[in-house]
Amino acid sequence: MEKPKFYITTAIAYASRKPHIGNTYDIVLADMIARYKRMMGFDVRFLTGSDEHGLKIEQYANEEGISPQAFVDRAAAGIKEVWDSMNVTYDRFIRTTDPDHVAVIQKIFRKLYDQGDIYKGAYEGKYCVPCESFFTPSQLVDGKCPDCGRDCVDAKEEAYFLKLSKYQDRLLDYYNENPNFFAPESRRNEMINNFLKPGLNDLCVSRSSFTWGIPVDFDDKHVVYVWLDALTNYITGCGYDPDTPSEMYKKYWPADLHVIGKDIVRFHTIYWPIILMALGEPLPKQVLGHPWLLSGEDKMSKSKGNVIYADELAQRFGVDAVRYYLLTEIPFAQDGTITYENVINRYNADLANTLGNLVNRSIAMTNKYFGGTVNKPAAQDALGQELADTCAATVEKFIAQMDTWHNADAAETVMNLAKRCNKYIDETTPWALAKDEANKPQLEAVLYNLLDCIRVLGILLTPFMPATGPAIHAQLQVADTLVGMDAAKFGAADSYSVGTPTPLFARLDTEKVLAEIAAELEAKAAAEAEEGKEGIVFLPEITIDDFFKVDLRVAEITACEPIKKAKKLLKLTLNDGTDTPRTVASGIAKWYQPDDLIGRRVVLVANLKPAVLCGVESQGMILAATDHTADGEEDVKVLFVDRMTPGSAIH
Repeated sequence: MEKPKFYITTAIAYASRKPHIGNTYDIVLADMIARYKRMMGFDVRFLTGSDEHGLKIEQYANEEGISPQAFVDRAAAGIKEVWDSMNVTYDRFIRTTDPDHVAVIQKIFRKLYDQGDIYKGAYEGKYCVPCESFFTPSQLVDGKCPDCGRDCVDAKEEAYFLKLSKYQDRLLDYYNENPNFFAPESRRNEMINNFLKPGLNDLCVSRSSFTWGIPVDFDDKHVVYVWLDALTNYITGCGYDPDTPSEMYKKYWPADLHVIGKDIVRFHTIYWPIILMALGEPLPKQVLGHPWLLSGEDKMSKSKGNVIYADELAQRFGVDAVRYYLLTEIPFAQDGTITYENVINRYNADLANTLGNLVNRSIAMTNKYFGGTVNKPAAQDALGQELADTCAATVEKFIAQMDTWHNADAAETVMNLAKRCNKYIDETTPWALAKDEANKPQLEAVLYNLLDCIRVLGILLTPFMPATGPAIHAQLQVADTLVGMDAAKFGAADSYSVGTPTPLFARLDTEKVLAEIAAELEAKAAAEAEEGKEGIVFLPEITIDDFFKVDLRVAEITACEPIKKAKKLLKLTLNDGTDTPRTVASGIAKWYQPDDLIGRRVVLVANLKPAVLCGVESQGMILAATDHTADGEEDVKVLFVDRMTPGSAIH
């Protein structure tokens, strides 16, 4: 019989900087759900990825003096590294610069334009650069972006728009006919009252003021704007094509679940459904807009100095411990918090004491009293039957909670079973039973009951802690037939022959670990303060052949002007000894005025591949030296060669 399908996606991470622990919750939550669904017998497809276009990316790349493509290549690799460090089992990591995605987005844009759902117009109003969102003055909150609270800038440009208003009533009907579309359900009222009832403004889906995006293939002045580009990854990532959808797309779409943060619910429950309606495609079955993970009592921000990174946390506490904290700390509809002290406390209480201690002493007693082997009892006494019933009820409750994405509640349900097992040890006192040979059958039943509950615990914990569940089963030496949701039944094993008890989680000394973390953070801050003051560090050696590949030429600056879209860049027009002027965008605006440079002769890297920086095609680069002042400020000096003739080769 064919397995039922389950298609799950995460919001794709913006390729601007390393994801912090709050960003990482998205992918860990989705991975937990994907693992659980696989255990329940589903054919799961799991999509994640990176959002790589837009003005911010172009600006960040310009500031570093590299191409946007080079910038996002590095950023996407960093995102994948963090995701992989969390033991995430995605099927595809899609990038919005992937050729297949780019080609389909251009087809989608043309299709919507040809059928009249996209039209050309002009935008004038407020624009939030970090959120890449346009707002009317009435939508601002105290004059600032309603989503992130930052200042907005005035924007005016030609653009294409998607007719959201055309589909507004149809979308509201869909809400009413599909009450499970939102999770939590409270997000539904927010969308209706704040956006649908006031009336939808048509959505800007192209930009003409920057170039880093997917080109509109029938209008080269425009690039596809972020929401039409980024949101459609959910269908391009499983084989959608307006002309010939793939068999994969036919199998997996519509998505069963979009996992996103609560801050982007609007885009996924208004813009995205309308895009799909316009394309004539089915809508996703559900959007889970999860709460945030706050650092202490505040949202994480590099400027606030409260950013914690998942991979760094995992190096200290272990991957499974970090996953467990994330998945147990955030309730279904309320924000969670993270501090180092909270992580340690939960680690010690749940993982070291409740779970780890239970597994360790149960296996140790089995080895001590029965040489490692116990058999299933023929009958249970009252306490044993109560534990068996608790185990069965735990599995039933766990499934109900996991099926509705109440992961923190499900984890608590599992840990309550572990606590009940520890209490069962106190109630039955195996060490006292072992003193009398007549109690041996009862003692064996007690240990069997504990080991069988531990086996079930290992199954239920695997979606949360994918290394810990198998580690528990390895110590129990259970067969594969006793692992998985079908086997999560008390009494499924006839006997146990356990291995050597190995601590799963060693208890942490809170004061010691906090002191170590404080020292590391202090050292890191000091190192960052000293950045740029360290000794000379040379790049790896190259051969003479490598050097001769670089064409260095003398060039005269004949004109120079600022680039309006980039405070750090100057546009240089160069005479390189040929009849054709050459343009170079150089990040030296902080140290030179245009008048300081006109008429000066510089060293040009003449065979560098051209790159577009803030709308200017940069056809090379000029050489400069970087130093630091006594205050640690960066200081840049251009290398001038004023007595040399333009076009002269430099060897």
